[in-house]
Amino acid sequence: MENLIVRLDGGDRAQLADLADASGRTPEDVVREAVRRYLRDERARVGDEAARLAQRHDALLKRLGQ
Repeated sequence: MENLIVRLDGGDRAQLADLADASGRTPEDVVREAVRRYLRDERARVGDEAARLAQRHDALLKRLGQ
């Protein structure tokens, strides 16, 4: 596992600590889960947008591929 430093302001850091404490996890576990969820959601959003654009420009993409 690689390290990444994320700088948080005091309020965000306190909320992170409170959430971690309330859920019985470490702040690092909470952040890892949040990053994984974000990456999953963004991957799906970008994939959906790519599919929409491909469908919208299907005729042009076919012409360019010839």
